[in-house]
Amino acid sequence: MGLRREGRELAVQALYQLEVTGDPTGRGLEGFWAHFEGSEPAQAFAIGLVEGVRDERSRIDCLIADAAEHWQVSRLSKVDVSVLRMATGELLFCDDIPARVTIDEAIEIARRFGGEDSAAFVNGVLDRIAEVLGVKGKGDEPTE
Repeated sequence: MGLRREGRELAVQALYQLEVTGDPTGRGLEGFWAHFEGSEPAQAFAIGLVEGVRDERSRIDCLIADAAEHWQVSRLSKVDVSVLRMATGELLFCDDIPARVTIDEAIEIARRFGGEDSAAFVNGVLDRIAEVLGVKGKGDEPTE
């Protein structure tokens, strides 16, 4: 498993824990990070994503709510909202990662951990968010 994929999955698990416990401060994650058995670079990537999502949660949730027409963030499954927050954070903060890679990875995580319709839902919401942020197609240009 690649460093960023491992970091993304870890970030989703941490965000899920925050969602389940209702702990917006993230203090409860200290034990979570201490028991992580993966690579330090993956953990550092995950911590950066989680901290960015926590710092910008209102903005991220507004982007998700606007893109998820007819759905309130509070009514989404905890897995789906965790995946969407992680990926939206990545779209916002990780300029070096092509938007399509972020979206494809989020779809795979949603397929692995979410419900039957999670992957398609996550794809649609993130595609709209990438368009709103002006990053849709970012990094898709061929290099010379």
